[in-house]
Amino acid sequence: MRSYWFGDVVDGGCIPFEGNTEARVRRLHSLRTTMDDFVPLDWEAAVSCGMCRDRSDYLSFLREVCFVSAELEIREQYAGKDVELLQMVRTLDEMDELINRLSERVTEWHQVRNPTFSRKYRRTPAHVLVKNIARSNKGALGRVAVHIEEFSAARTELAKEVSNRANRVLPNTSALIGGLVAARLMSHAGGLLPLSRMPASAIQVLGARTALFAHLRTHSPSPKHGIIFQHRRVHNAPREVRGKVARALAGKLAIAARLDYFRGVPVPEFLEKAQARIDLLGGSEEE
Repeated sequence: MRSYWFGDVVDGGCIPFEGNTEARVRRLHSLRTTMDDFVPLDWEAAVSCGMCRDRSDYLSFLREVCFVSAELEIREQYAGKDVELLQMVRTLDEMDELINRLSERVTEWHQVRNPTFSRKYRRTPAHVLVKNIARSNKGALGRVAVHIEEFSAARTELAKEVSNRANRVLPNTSALIGGLVAARLMSHAGGLLPLSRMPASAIQVLGARTALFAHLRTHSPSPKHGIIFQHRRVHNAPREVRGKVARALAGKLAIAARLDYFRGVPVPEFLEKAQARIDLLGGSEEE
């Protein structure tokens, strides 16, 4: 017997599959075969099942099944709990980039009006700088600076929402490195599933693409860390042992990502042991 999406072919005859298009699609996805017993589909088999009248009719049915199959797969992908978080964190990163660029632009614009401003510019934080420009300038420059402030406030609110959502989507990963960093880690991986499949060595250098390509192209020293550098135990560690601390943290994050994907809830016993190990290593390296 050979099974197809429209029915089962048996001894030259055919037993039709009863069901609507979605049922046929589910049947199609459930079928399994190997190259040892694979037999190319002949549209005449579908005719013998009574599903269609001729080849043109068969292609019309097949087209409908393919469209419904694609629609169902898209629905499943967008139903993932990490899908919206991915869009949120990517929006946040683009907002950061835009705010930085606009802040530089209005600062240079302000400097044209005030040539003696250059020394203060080098010592003043960007958000304070924009605030001062908004207060001290009228017209277009002042309005643009005000809009940057408003945009920055929206960015701050989004960052809070990203962190809160990450605590729900990646409870174990977030518990180890914080919600915002966990979300960025997942974003660079391409989603929760890809992150859960990554080895610790790949997680360790996520976000260090430029340094990694430079290493491959020019044989410069390989990067020891990427996004996880933002963890206090990594960036506070002495330079000569920072890679060792990053490796230990990446190993725990690889396990945490798998727990987040397959369980989706915090695992206190794992978190307690993992945090103790990271703190012990980081503390010993800092002493």
